[in-house]
Amino acid sequence: MKAEHRHELKTNELAEWIGNLPQWARQNLTMIVVVSVVVVLATGSYFYYFRYRRNIVLQEQLRLTQLVKQVSDRKGDILRAHSRGIDISYTLLQLAENLRAFAQNAKNDRMAALALIKRAEALRAELHYRPGPLNKLDFTTQMESAKRTYGEALEKCSFDPSLTAMAKFGLGLCEEELGNLEKARQIYHDVTANPDLEAATAAVQAKQRLETMADYQQKVVFTAPPRPTPPAPIRPQIELRPADINLVDTNLVDVNLGVPKRVPALQQPNEGPLRIPLADVNLAESNLADVNRGGP
Repeated sequence: MKAEHRHELKTNELAEWIGNLPQWARQNLTMIVVVSVVVVLATGSYFYYFRYRRNIVLQEQLRLTQLVKQVSDRKGDILRAHSRGIDISYTLLQLAENLRAFAQNAKNDRMAALALIKRAEALRAELHYRPGPLNKLDFTTQMESAKRTYGEALEKCSFDPSLTAMAKFGLGLCEEELGNLEKARQIYHDVTANPDLEAATAAVQAKQRLETMADYQQKVVFTAPPRPTPPAPIRPQIELRPADINLVDTNLVDVNLGVPKRVPALQQPNEGPLRIPLADVNLAESNLADVNRGGP
């Protein structure tokens, strides 16, 4: 069959189907309506579901961000309250319960794992910020609860290297604070030796912890402070010397001439009464001779 003839036949079939379409639509109107409604509902449900799910995820992310920020903010609030003699360390326990409730209801495993890690961090921090001596039973019980929380986080974030490293590093801190130093060292070594966790921040922290753990095991002895050195005596800038009794009294020396002044000798107590010589009456007073220029 020639190509032109086949094309002519196909054209005739299409034209015939188009021509019969109105009649076919009238005969199958009910089916067409049902199919159209199903398609519209399916399309609407698809877009609504993904949009609703997206909103839920955004709301969870916002809520988790607020809770994570509260962990660090609450630590600062506790320290400021301690400076005023007030204990609010118990607020970390309330925050830990909020993080646990979030993890139980979270639709995303990654967010649930992060919430659990932060819950364990809050439990550990409350023990360190609690004033006064700690009861050994309370300390051990709460630290074991933090360990279980880190374990739950590991189950949810095994696919995420960063969160996995954070959870394992937290487990190492728990063992170290419980006094199980060898277990803590082994956990830190596992984190640093895993090539999949090499780029995680917690892996770098684990490496630093391994390098400094030996320093923490040494006993620290505080010695008495040295006695303060007494200050050196202050020496005057101008040297003061005792007066030389051999020096001539400046009152007896004429400053301008540099010769001793004439000072009448004082009579000794045993030489008798002081005699004052009288002026000679025969001598002319020079001052009286010049008064009137008229003679004496």
